[in-house]
Amino acid sequence: MIRIVTPSRIHITLIDLNGSLGRVDGGIGIALNNPSIVISAEKSDEISIEGKSGLSKQIIKGAELISKNHGGVHIKIERDIPSHIGLGSSTQAYLAGGMAVNRVYDLGLSVIEVAKKVQRGGTSGIGVTAFERGGFILDGGHLFDEKGFMPSSASRALPPPVILHHDFPDWGVLLVIPHDKGDPSSIKGASGMREVKIFQEECPIPIKEVQTLSHIILMELLPALIEKDLHSFGSSINRIQKIGFKRREVDLQPQARKIMNVVLESGAAGAGMSSFGPLIYGITDSPLEVKNAIKDRLGESIEILTTNARNSGASIRFISPEPN
Repeated sequence: MIRIVTPSRIHITLIDLNGSLGRVDGGIGIALNNPSIVISAEKSDEISIEGKSGLSKQIIKGAELISKNHGGVHIKIERDIPSHIGLGSSTQAYLAGGMAVNRVYDLGLSVIEVAKKVQRGGTSGIGVTAFERGGFILDGGHLFDEKGFMPSSASRALPPPVILHHDFPDWGVLLVIPHDKGDPSSIKGASGMREVKIFQEECPIPIKEVQTLSHIILMELLPALIEKDLHSFGSSINRIQKIGFKRREVDLQPQARKIMNVVLESGAAGAGMSSFGPLIYGITDSPLEVKNAIKDRLGESIEILTTNARNSGASIRFISPEPN
């Protein structure tokens, strides 16, 4: 029997949805320790799943795509990641299910090979590399002729090349999840055909915005990451929210800018929306103080989690089966 613990991830932004240089997408993101998917798996005559989760279908599908001609697997879900809020749950679920079969049957597939077979990484390489290595990730996108403007859910492109991988500093990461009437699942980010429609309506992004965003990433965000300069890193995150495809993503979540302002006014160095949201993240060196200040301002309208970066990939280990 094996046990798999995945990261989650923040997706900071897609870089180039103009495509004039022949490539499209490109992205930056950070792997997180929590929340995480935790599953255990063992050989079985068929593919089956135990435990309630909104990610059961994705985990099963990932297992099915790897198990062809090999055998079944029984998967027990111990913990999951909230879906469609900006934490990359679907990619982690597909990879967890696929990797469970890979390891149980000792197929010898790498994370990238599993990702190709379960068809993840079609827009962003952040989730796949988060599973593989963790840390801060910058990927180089796809050839425009192979993909065009579309989200991962509608793309069959292979995972993009990783241009930069680096450990993320030991800063606190706050995850602020807005909800309605006490229900954390009540507000979701875009997915499915709605996500496809947004890409079709908003792209191509004007080249000047792509150039400005690239300048911010190259000359502010990346040096701040390497030099562990929290103030400059936070400044770059704040400016990214107002430009390119990210600005359009943020504009689709009416409460996003209000929450980001509260996070910043509460003492975070930077605040942004992950992917299509609605999750807002804050980067800070005093997470408890900032968390309490945010709760004082926003109260019952949010759920807030405290975590940090995960500078290693998914944990996959063999365990002894529980006695009957």
